[in-house]
Amino acid sequence: MATPTLNTDKRYIPQFGAFVKAKCPRCRRGNMFANSMYNLTGQNMYHRCPHCGLTFEREPGYFYVAMYVSYALNVAEMVTIAVATIILTGSESPWLYAGLLLGSILVLAPFNLRYSRVILLYWMTPSAKYRPELSGDLPHDHEQNGHQH
Repeated sequence: MATPTLNTDKRYIPQFGAFVKAKCPRCRRGNMFANSMYNLTGQNMYHRCPHCGLTFEREPGYFYVAMYVSYALNVAEMVTIAVATIILTGSESPWLYAGLLLGSILVLAPFNLRYSRVILLYWMTPSAKYRPELSGDLPHDHEQNGHQH
């Protein structure tokens, strides 16, 4: 029986941490977004990774698929909130549910936008596979080429 080995490469960056921080799926160092999730100016996504140069929008209309991922996230959130409300309050008031669900849709919209794209790039895009050799410091400068989307 083979025993699992830990990756001792100093350039290796764990997937979960990079996913949560919305880092590039290929190098796990460059930011996918130029600003924070919740701000008044909206979310600006880079066209390319500022670190390794990966083009995030693989083809025109690529992020339309992220709408389906966002829909799945919304459904899961709404079911969770509705069930939690039933368990915690036992209320049968449709106004309570409507208020909670509509409010949560608005509050979670920036989260769903960001993570639907991150999920699409991390788990549904085989060409954006992690390459640890790109996680180190690179000699070329992509910092100025990561234009916002």
